[in-house]
Amino acid sequence: MTASSTAANAAARPPPAAPKASTAPATSVGPLTPHLYAPDAVRPLRAKEHFLHADTLVELHRHPWPQLTFSTRGVIRLSTQDGSYIVPPSRALWVPADVPHSVTLIEDAELRTVYLHGWLSPTWEKCEVLEISPLLRALMLALDTTPDGLPLADARAPQRERMIAPLLVDELERATQIRIDVPLPTDKRLRQLCEALLRNPANRSTLAERAVTIGASERTVARLFQQQLGMSWQQWRQQAVMAHALPLLARGMPVSQVASASGYATDSAFCAMFKAATGQSPTAFQHKRRPPESQR
Repeated sequence: MTASSTAANAAARPPPAAPKASTAPATSVGPLTPHLYAPDAVRPLRAKEHFLHADTLVELHRHPWPQLTFSTRGVIRLSTQDGSYIVPPSRALWVPADVPHSVTLIEDAELRTVYLHGWLSPTWEKCEVLEISPLLRALMLALDTTPDGLPLADARAPQRERMIAPLLVDELERATQIRIDVPLPTDKRLRQLCEALLRNPANRSTLAERAVTIGASERTVARLFQQQLGMSWQQWRQQAVMAHALPLLARGMPVSQVASASGYATDSAFCAMFKAATGQSPTAFQHKRRPPESQR
């Protein structure tokens, strides 16, 4: 979306008094025992699975091997010191080795993590949001999830992992990379500006107006966005709006309310932005409540 089209489509009206996504997780848990799934030369791929409830925070942790994180259902947010990444079920997130990260469950989710031995993994140096192909999903789900110290569910799991590894990595490297993240700058003034928008995504102040609040010119701030984040102000703002909107959609908020809470004058303008960013309509990310047993 261009700057001119964004300005034309956005509204200055305040958002409705609607339920908001939680700002603090209700439950905090440790790093889910990654040491019990450490990959090695014999077992170069290790997988684990956990069902976690909405608003659970998996605390900040790190490990000396890279990982691929996804959910078979439910939207999650993975955060690093450089920003946050929204991961719906159609996506997976690559996290390099030794990168401190935490995970927040935006809704109930079946969380899957695949650890890769360093000798076979891609050499990506930063987190990447990836489109999951049917083959990649099948390969990840085929991996045994038994932790060390317990009998394997499949006695041939180590052999299968060694056979699956090269195909999984090849499919991983072919995956389309998608921006559903909100990077944060190191410059203190620019970070202040970014965090102000994250606190209130519906605020439609212009870049010039925001620049004044941090004692800089619009031109300086625009240059900092390119230098620090490799994107324009409008591109970054769109990512921030997405990070705000996805949790609201996952919690079942109507699209019209999400659009207004994100600063858009019309549903159609919001939906056009959303589909351009994700390839899907907002309704594809809305939580679908299961009907009662009597209605099935």
